[in-house]
Amino acid sequence: MAETRAIVTEIDPVWDRISHEAHKAVADEPLLGGLIHACVLHHRSLEKALSYRFAAKLSSNEMSMVLLREIADEAYAENTALADAARADIRAVLERDPACHRMLQPILFFKGFQAMQAYRLGHYLWKKGRKDLSYFIQMRCSEVYGIDIHPGARIGKGIMIDHAHSIVIGETAVVGDNVSMLHSVTLGGTGKEDEDRHPKIGDGVLIGAGAKVLGNIKIGTCSRIAAGSVVLEDVPCNKTVAGVPARIVGEAGCDCPSLEMDQTLLQ
Repeated sequence: MAETRAIVTEIDPVWDRISHEAHKAVADEPLLGGLIHACVLHHRSLEKALSYRFAAKLSSNEMSMVLLREIADEAYAENTALADAARADIRAVLERDPACHRMLQPILFFKGFQAMQAYRLGHYLWKKGRKDLSYFIQMRCSEVYGIDIHPGARIGKGIMIDHAHSIVIGETAVVGDNVSMLHSVTLGGTGKEDEDRHPKIGDGVLIGAGAKVLGNIKIGTCSRIAAGSVVLEDVPCNKTVAGVPARIVGEAGCDCPSLEMDQTLLQ
């Protein structure tokens, strides 16, 4: 009797949805067919699509698309956590950004999502000891996306960076899971100090546009930092801070500010 082997097909709801949305997008706007096929429909997995997008956006005369794609393919094959984080980031953008209506959009159009995936690859290389290559990726992200995230920074998953212009995150910064931040946020130092010198951001924190969080300070879980604030001291969990310098002005207002995205301050 002939041996029968079961065929196991991997189920990836995120990729299945993105592929479905891509087919519909081509039907709705045929002029974008080349872009959508190149970025999504020519690939068999989210990992391959992310690898292509990373290489296409960051390639230059100094580093070819072929080389960058090989680097990304190797990283995604070796470390499955990279694509898991990307899936969480896609969900975060869809759930929190009112301008995002499809999972397809971050891959094609949103530089905050794309820069975050490039950072993740750079951080992977940093941990592998390939620091010059990770610096190259940081440089290209700054040039292409206007975002400067040091590859040594440690950033969790489920990250949403809205608008994403002029984001700066320093080398020893730590960002927890499910954090949301808007444009022109800085997680920086306070001078020329060495060693551990950047902020530690807890899970579920919302950081408003233009906020500066400076120094080796702790921002408690599920806190809110109002737009334009300059934070120089620790912030307790579940509090809202505002001002220059920032002071506690009330409770966070909800269980998880980064998910609610409510940036209003009640009088």
